[in-house]
Amino acid sequence: MIELKNVHKSYDGGATVAVADTNLTIGRGEFLGLIGASGCGKTTTLKMINRLEEPSSGAILVNGRNVIEQNPEALRRNIGYVFQGIGLFPHRSVAQNVCAVPHLLQWSAEAIRARCEECMELVGLPFDEYGGRSPSQLSGGQQQRVGVARALAAKPEVVLMDEPFGALDPITRSELQEEFKNIQQSMGLTVVMVTHDMTEALLLADRIAVMHEGVVLQIATPHELLNNPSHDYVREIVAMPRKRAKRLEELMRDE
Repeated sequence: MIELKNVHKSYDGGATVAVADTNLTIGRGEFLGLIGASGCGKTTTLKMINRLEEPSSGAILVNGRNVIEQNPEALRRNIGYVFQGIGLFPHRSVAQNVCAVPHLLQWSAEAIRARCEECMELVGLPFDEYGGRSPSQLSGGQQQRVGVARALAAKPEVVLMDEPFGALDPITRSELQEEFKNIQQSMGLTVVMVTHDMTEALLLADRIAVMHEGVVLQIATPHELLNNPSHDYVREIVAMPRKRAKRLEELMRDE
C-alpha cells in the first residue's frame, strides 16, 4: 500500500540529514507507529508521504504510484491527515469543517450531507447536535474528533496522524485512542501515526518503526519489540512503559 525505497531527506545542501536511506513497506489495512525522540525524522517521514515535504532522493509509492509524479493537491485530498494542532477553520461550522475536502472534490450536496452525518456519527458527534456549532463551542477532545471526522470524510484508504492525541487529557486521550482503533479496523484503513509515546504505539499499532537520528533502527510488532529489541536505543525506549508500570506498583504498595 505504501512503500518507501531508499528515501533520504536532507537540508542545507546535504549538511543536515533528517531521514537517512529509509526503507519501509506498509501493508493495506496496517497500522504503523513511527516513534522516536524529537528531531529523529519521524514527522518528516510522515510528511513526505503526502508531499508536505519532498524527498531529496529515493521513491515513495502509494498504491504503486510514485507520489512525486502526482499533483500534490490531488494526492493530499485522497489521504486523510490528522495532527495535534487540529487546524479547524474557526469561522466555519463543524459540518463545514468535516466536509471541506468532499466540497473541494465537488461532490453533490446530497452526498456531502450524507457523508458528513456518517463521519460525525463515527466519532460520536451527532450531526443534528453538533453540525451547526463553531469549533470554539467544542472542547479540545471534541475538536480532535472533528479533525478525525474531517480526515475520513473523503473516504481515504490512507490516514496519516501526527501526534493526534498528544494535547488531550489522559481520559479523553484513552477514549479517542480506543475509538479510532475501532474505526481503523472496521474501515480497513492504512494508518501511519507519529508518536513519542511508546505506550500509545504498543496499544494501537500493528507494527512499530523506531527512529533515531534519521535512521529506522527496528521495525517489528509490539510483542517483538518488547521481547527482542535489536538496538540499545530500542531497548531503552521500550523499557519506559515497564518502568512506569513498576513505579505505579511501588506507589500502590507504599499506600
